[in-house]
Amino acid sequence: MKWTASHALLLVLSLFLFCEAQALGQATDERGQTDLLNPSAAVQSSAAQSPSESATIRGTVTDIGEQPVGGATVSVLDPESSTIRTATTDGLGFFELQDLTPGVAYHVTVRAPGFARWESPAIVLKPGQREVLDVSKLQIEELQTAVTVTPETTEEMAIQQVKVEEKQRGFGIIPNFFAVYDPNPAPLTAKLKFNLAFRVLRDPFTLGGVAMVAGIEQAANHPAYVQGLKGYGERYGSTYANQFSSIMIGGAILPAILHQDPRYFYQGGGTKKSRALHALSNLFVTKTDSGRLVPNISSLGGDLASASIANLYYPEQNEQAKAVLESFAVNTAIHAAVRLLQEFAFRPAKGTVVGSAGDLTPSH
Repeated sequence: MKWTASHALLLVLSLFLFCEAQALGQATDERGQTDLLNPSAAVQSSAAQSPSESATIRGTVTDIGEQPVGGATVSVLDPESSTIRTATTDGLGFFELQDLTPGVAYHVTVRAPGFARWESPAIVLKPGQREVLDVSKLQIEELQTAVTVTPETTEEMAIQQVKVEEKQRGFGIIPNFFAVYDPNPAPLTAKLKFNLAFRVLRDPFTLGGVAMVAGIEQAANHPAYVQGLKGYGERYGSTYANQFSSIMIGGAILPAILHQDPRYFYQGGGTKKSRALHALSNLFVTKTDSGRLVPNISSLGGDLASASIANLYYPEQNEQAKAVLESFAVNTAIHAAVRLLQEFAFRPAKGTVVGSAGDLTPSH
């Protein structure tokens, strides 16, 4: 056979391809042996090539009233890469942390304005796992009152606590001075009870509320005063007189005489039903200055006395027992609504120590 240049070139190319195949086979065998000697490295390599095997943590954040907490920051720290992943809860309290590395011990941290920091135990995820985490009963943040001099007597402690209570406002505007969020409130002196009552009566919101109610009565022509500026003035005076007698008698005079505490003691924990019953029961049961539970004669007596006094300055056609009972029922209903707001909607002022359910007992 006669060799030509074509034959020689073909021979060289065949030898080159043969050598490349041999080298590739050797590299494959070496990688296989390495995987056998180090299985964990093989798993990590496989996981790195399969992003779909990453894990997820999702769930919801709710407060002690089982209401969703929106705007909370949920974060985890990857201890291996020092990477922090965060998510923000939506209006329903839902969050989701994606693309988490399996086999890593994660600690989920939840932070929300007005609530204490929450942290989960270690969570180790499997490849592709979707862990559901229920962050419930997020506690209200505990804030301490900054006092330069520690009070030495019960009266001094009560004065400091009343100063904090006078800063409490529901929705930022409604006076919430008669609510107690401190787990160990000091009993009020008679002077402090009157101070709290006068503080509510001279508050701008109280004066504005009376003006609004007088305007509504003017439009409805009830009570039957005359119309015009004179009638509005009479309605304003009678409405404020109602507030004055109810707050002073039920919040200061009777509590001082009977040694009863006119304030509402926040429960905070437990089911919605138990908290609602606690709020409504305060209309009928209260605490004495020494902490004993007694019938709330102060509140009920204040409402009844206010309704009776109101009939003295209402127009003559309104002076009847039915009007007294109607006014008493209205005052009591208003107090019930306020108690429910204090339990579920209003929040303590900064500087208040918030206790859990069952801890709200006055100091002896």
